[in-house]
Amino acid sequence: MCRGTGRPSGGCQRMMLHSVLILFLFLGWALGYKIGDNVTLYVNKVGPYHNPQETYHYYTLPVCRPEKVHHKSLSLGEVLDGDRMAESLYNIRFKKNVEKTILCQLTLSEKQVDELREAIEELYYFEFVLDDIPIWGFVGYIEESGFLPHSHKVGLWTHLDFNIEYNGDYVIFANVSVKDVKPVPLEEGAGAAVGGVGVGGGSLTVTHTYSVHWFESSLPYSRRAERLRDYSFFPKTLEIHWLSIINSLVLVVLLLGFVIIILMRVLKNDFARYNVEEEGGCDDLDQGDNGWKIIHTDVFRFPPFKSLLCAVLGVGAQFLTLATAIILMALLGMFNVHRHGAINSASIVLYALTSCVSGYVSCSFYTQINGQRWVWNIILTSSLFSAPLFFTWSVVNSVHWWSGSTQALPATTVLLLLGAWLLVGFPLTIIGGIVGKNRAGSFQAPCRTRNIPRQIPTQPWYKHTIVHMAIGGFLPFSAISVELYYIFATVWGREHYTLYGILLCVFAILLSVGACISVALTYFLLSGEDYQWWWRSVLSTGSTGIFIFVYSVFYYRNRSSMSGLVQSTEFFGYSLLTAMVFSLMLGSVSFWSSLAFIRYIYRSLKMD
Repeated sequence: MCRGTGRPSGGCQRMMLHSVLILFLFLGWALGYKIGDNVTLYVNKVGPYHNPQETYHYYTLPVCRPEKVHHKSLSLGEVLDGDRMAESLYNIRFKKNVEKTILCQLTLSEKQVDELREAIEELYYFEFVLDDIPIWGFVGYIEESGFLPHSHKVGLWTHLDFNIEYNGDYVIFANVSVKDVKPVPLEEGAGAAVGGVGVGGGSLTVTHTYSVHWFESSLPYSRRAERLRDYSFFPKTLEIHWLSIINSLVLVVLLLGFVIIILMRVLKNDFARYNVEEEGGCDDLDQGDNGWKIIHTDVFRFPPFKSLLCAVLGVGAQFLTLATAIILMALLGMFNVHRHGAINSASIVLYALTSCVSGYVSCSFYTQINGQRWVWNIILTSSLFSAPLFFTWSVVNSVHWWSGSTQALPATTVLLLLGAWLLVGFPLTIIGGIVGKNRAGSFQAPCRTRNIPRQIPTQPWYKHTIVHMAIGGFLPFSAISVELYYIFATVWGREHYTLYGILLCVFAILLSVGACISVALTYFLLSGEDYQWWWRSVLSTGSTGIFIFVYSVFYYRNRSSMSGLVQSTEFFGYSLLTAMVFSLMLGSVSFWSSLAFIRYIYRSLKMD
């Protein structure tokens, strides 16, 4: 604490300055620049244009680099996103135009020329970052001309023109241009280049230059994200698709209305028929009847693999909570498009914190259905998704590490993630499980279950599990098929998803369709006197994950230009995990909907 009435000391001044800086950062305010202030340009990564997840550090190419590379401190989300920012040689001053200036002069060996040629032919693009604004551009230029004779020319961009927009003391937008710039041709071998390139002894001498131009903008700093969204270096596919959304909504409303109305009419007739008898209780209702009433003494018979079922329900509830929280946070504007990896960081933190939900739901229901090995249930719940995730990540990360990609996580990040699970996720699962076990009540079955199970009659083909999985998986998938393309284009592309209001509507529609279809399929199952509905209800709409994975294969082959071992391994590995997440979420919703429906219909039977 600074004391006295005199002038504050140097240490006190530094403390005050640090406090102000922390306050600014906490409130999300930006510190403006003064004329002539250094605006640091970070080089980040390069990679094939059509393989978004195959990225390498910019300095892996033979380009201008400082003698000692200084890396920027990155957040967890940025590291997970493959960012590896390092300071560049570009000298950019706020509001100071720079005409053509030499950045550096490089003498490239024949091997380095071949590296550049290969990168340019694979459409390598680079990503720089200036004041949290990404700047993209291609490494070189390819020209194909003529059929006979055919010519194939490869050129290297050696001059970059930076165009930066500002408003007052803030940077609004930045991009790079090669307009009116001639690329330096790179011929086969290192001995035949012209136009600013010196040749000698099997090597090339290339001079890299740059220029900087500042332009005033009327766009306020608080809206600069809009300027980035309007920029079109990458193809624009995420437009507001009202016609498709309205079409999906109409189809879903009609489907839900059809299911609800038909099911309610059928149930009304069933209640009118079953409640004619006024003698006897619920245990005497199976005299001379058929249908779902006759299996009332078996319908609440607990299923096999109780621990696994409860683990599925717990992890499904966790992902429902996680998905809802992410969408709501996005709607509140908590994910700035200029902040790299913000959603990645939030997902990691929320996954660890919501582990208590999975432990609570799983162990609570496990106790209700007379489960005894609750410790094993907690361990199974904690590892049901984390174990496949770790295995998939190990394979994908090994491929990235082998190829030298920046998507390979450093050891410190791996230890951080492992520590988050061991110190936060797993303990919260245990705590949630203990609380759920202690607060679990009775199962509340309306009818008693007999000791001897009833024989299930032979079912027609359309009531088999595979048929129900096909129906129950396809209908929810059809409700989200339109939006699924835009989600894939965001996750496996380079665009920032901004239609979170529509996404929330689609998410609600998905859960509603899954619940209604599950109830309908469960009723058809019970009407055939088949009381083994427990796992069937989970699998019916949980099979939506299979359709999503099949769609991912279709997207990879027909909607994207991705290729190669690195990109394919990551795409299919994480697509499998995505399908698993959808299966767990919808399986949980399906089960609880079916359980609530069954309790309702058996409680509604007339009893004396």
